[in-house]
Amino acid sequence: MDELQQLEEWVAPLLQALEPGERMRLARTLGVDLRRSQNQRIAQQKDPDGSPYTPRKKQLRTRAGRIKRQRMFLKLRQAKYLKVKASAEEVSVGFVGRVARIARVHQQGEVDAVRPSGPRVRYERRVVLGFTAAERERVKYLLIDHLRGV
Repeated sequence: MDELQQLEEWVAPLLQALEPGERMRLARTLGVDLRRSQNQRIAQQKDPDGSPYTPRKKQLRTRAGRIKRQRMFLKLRQAKYLKVKASAEEVSVGFVGRVARIARVHQQGEVDAVRPSGPRVRYERRVVLGFTAAERERVKYLLIDHLRGV
């Protein structure tokens, strides 16, 4: 049993005692905090375990000003793509729209076309969304602080 399941079992009875509106506010707070930390980790180009992302493959031809030399996932980090969905029952942080496919391909190391009707390649596995140990602790502290204030 992982830490999140243990936390869920411990906090579930306490959360059920809260009103649905209060649970939704708590879920929203947790989601926004998790989105912020995921955003920072993606900006640092690191997997949840702290290892750096696998770098892009070297290009055969180089052009001046190409985006390929910049950091990966710059636009994926934007709030319009990295969304928080919160309800009284659950909270989720994830990608929406067309960028969700891009994130999934990198998250799972799948095969995809480089461009429409272009060559298909296997992308290296880069964990875009995932929990770090610090984020697990942060969730615990946010829950405790919220329950203490009720």
